[in-house]
Amino acid sequence: MRRDIFQAIADPTRRAIIALIAIQAMTPNAIAENFHTTRQAVSKHLRILTECDLVKQQYQGREIYYTLEVEKMKEIDTWLDQYRKIWENRFNQLDNVLLTIKTKKI
Repeated sequence: MRRDIFQAIADPTRRAIIALIAIQAMTPNAIAENFHTTRQAVSKHLRILTECDLVKQQYQGREIYYTLEVEKMKEIDTWLDQYRKIWENRFNQLDNVLLTIKTKKI
């Protein structure tokens, strides 16, 4: 079952996991050390992130390392970009209104 990537990043713990493994590949135990939760809870979050293809598993001997799937993160950025442009436009319009009000007072 593939999950929705936005559902996956809606959880603050999963966003924190993404931030951790964006810096370097980590084992589940190393990730779990950063949270005040059980190793099983972290494993569940990792499973959801893996199902969404936001992280991938790499086996090195008996260890599993999780790494960030950058291409999937780009999909999120592309989706957010459309809203970023809308808000930038609105802020620019607000700047123009404020400038107009300021110049009328002078």
